[in-house]
Amino acid sequence: MTQGDYYAILGVAKDATPEEIKKAYRKLAIKYHPDKNAGDKASEKRFKEATEAYDVLNNPEKRQLYDRFGHAGLHQQGGRRAANVNMEDVFAEFSDVFGDSRTFERFFRNGGSQYGQRKGGNLRIRLKLTLKEIADGVTKKIKVKRYVACGTCGGNGAKDGTAISTCSQCQGQGRVHRMANSILGRMVTEAICPACQGQGKHVTAQCTSCQGEGRKLQEEVIDISVPAGISEEMQLSMSGKGHMPAQGGIPGDLLITIEEQEDSLLKREGNNVHYKLHLNFLDAVLGSEVEVPTMNGKVKMKITAGTQSGKIMRLRGKGIKDMNSYGRGDQLVHIQLWTPQQLTAQERKTLEALKTSDNFVPKLTKHEEGFFDRVKNFF
Repeated sequence: MTQGDYYAILGVAKDATPEEIKKAYRKLAIKYHPDKNAGDKASEKRFKEATEAYDVLNNPEKRQLYDRFGHAGLHQQGGRRAANVNMEDVFAEFSDVFGDSRTFERFFRNGGSQYGQRKGGNLRIRLKLTLKEIADGVTKKIKVKRYVACGTCGGNGAKDGTAISTCSQCQGQGRVHRMANSILGRMVTEAICPACQGQGKHVTAQCTSCQGEGRKLQEEVIDISVPAGISEEMQLSMSGKGHMPAQGGIPGDLLITIEEQEDSLLKREGNNVHYKLHLNFLDAVLGSEVEVPTMNGKVKMKITAGTQSGKIMRLRGKGIKDMNSYGRGDQLVHIQLWTPQQLTAQERKTLEALKTSDNFVPKLTKHEEGFFDRVKNFF
């Protein structure tokens, strides 16, 4: 659907309150109502855009993802929305505008699925990922238990898949027409047939394999492709990988919430990672070459002579890939000098001889003096 800015679509500021968002959507929904603009493709498009924008900005969780990551935060790889537009909630909230109509659902359906077709329940899991898996992206194989269509009856719950009769109330259409009052006046609207729940048919004899359920619970291995740079508590969606509803319909979605496992050495901050290097003070004095762990193995890093404790060194491109671009964060190495706590007599004698050397007397640089002046002025 649209990739426009949701705030601009509704004509509200980014700090708009829920009440302001609701008011803006109501105004657009009335203006671009499909029944009021029959056959107008531009109005239909604006109506869909406004409804999608409202669905996201009215939901605190979706709005937070959108504000932080943009449209990428609401999509899984491959272009599907991580959280589909919840039409029923939107239309129920604005029943004075839409009445009891279900006709608007066709604007939001994927791939021409049958009107009134029931959708199964969503399946929710939590997926634990290491920092390296998050940094580069990964494909994980997981086992899930979900309801799938019965192989004997094809999912309709009928004996041999054929013991079915047409619904007499809707004449097999799955929907009925009724008059409804809305803010636009009296309109003829369509609703799901209450007798057959939109199926347009009734089962006359149950399938003996699934006892008329039309589905069976089974274990399945699913490949989940996780994009690089994903964050803790973000959610991916796999369409059609949830539960199949009883007696036919379309399966729900598999919703995957990300859990980020803490790394023992590297700490994440956005797309950057931090590492604390405990450095022998003699290596800092004399200079050396040390090995530093990264998410892709150890790398050698040069320590220049005279390196001070607290210095931060940067390993460019050793961080996490950005979800929204081809860029990558850095690894920041924090130098912390390590002081030995036990010395031999000879070691102590050697250090005592150096203690009074002029080069071992602290001499602050202008930068360090400026830092302490700023601290003093602060207090």
